[in-house]
Amino acid sequence: MPRKVGFLGPSGTYSEEIALSLYRESEARLEPFSAIDAAIRAVAAGEVDESIVPVENSLEGSVNITLDTLAHDVDLYITKEVVLPVRHSLLTKKDGNENIAVIVSHPQALAQCRKTLGKLYPQAKLQPVESTAEAARIVAAGDGRYASVGSAKAAEIYGLKVLAGDIQDNIANSTRFISLERQAARQVQGKCKTSLVCQINGLRPGSLYNILQEFAAREVNLTRIESRPARTGLGLYIFFLDIEGSTAESNIADAVKAIEEKCLWYKNLGSYPVYHTGK
Repeated sequence: MPRKVGFLGPSGTYSEEIALSLYRESEARLEPFSAIDAAIRAVAAGEVDESIVPVENSLEGSVNITLDTLAHDVDLYITKEVVLPVRHSLLTKKDGNENIAVIVSHPQALAQCRKTLGKLYPQAKLQPVESTAEAARIVAAGDGRYASVGSAKAAEIYGLKVLAGDIQDNIANSTRFISLERQAARQVQGKCKTSLVCQINGLRPGSLYNILQEFAAREVNLTRIESRPARTGLGLYIFFLDIEGSTAESNIADAVKAIEEKCLWYKNLGSYPVYHTGK
């Protein structure tokens, strides 16, 4: 029976592109969701076997709704990471004009193209919506004064024309997507990561140093650290940590155990393989 795989919909998003790169049509039934947190919660509720959502962009940083939902609202594991080079296009109706009044897209996509859009259409209002594909659908149903930021694939799906290609502000624009499941990845081989989220005693001097030294002492490479509000009081934070390697390696397993013992609150999001897809 095919797996049910959720993604940020509708059809034509980069999340769907990742899902299609991971599974053949016979292997999975793709289920679109209107919001990132809805796709994540669907996994926790058992509505789908896994969901694929964005977690970080090289230009605009983390996707906070993904981090916050993972930390506070569900108990899930990251089982895959896929890095996608993102090439945005400006999409319009085929019978539209170039007197564009409104440009719609996901907030991250708009931010990744902010300078370019400001030069091309300084008069246009930027309007955030839930996904790049939802933006394309809005343009297709609009009056010709709307344009969207999205993929060339979305243009094909919704019958739009590509008014301008490669409009991202930086050619190195890439997004990390993660696959979330109720069970941790069984086998982790090759290039991989381990992700943790924890809260430390921020009132005690050197608390963060005491956590970080556990990595340094064991020669474990910490590839990312980011704070988010703990939601328990102003000035209180949790930390997301990405580690190069998996807990199958003894030094990483020892570091993770030591960190757990020092934290007020801790969650292991799992070890998982990392893939790159070229465009």
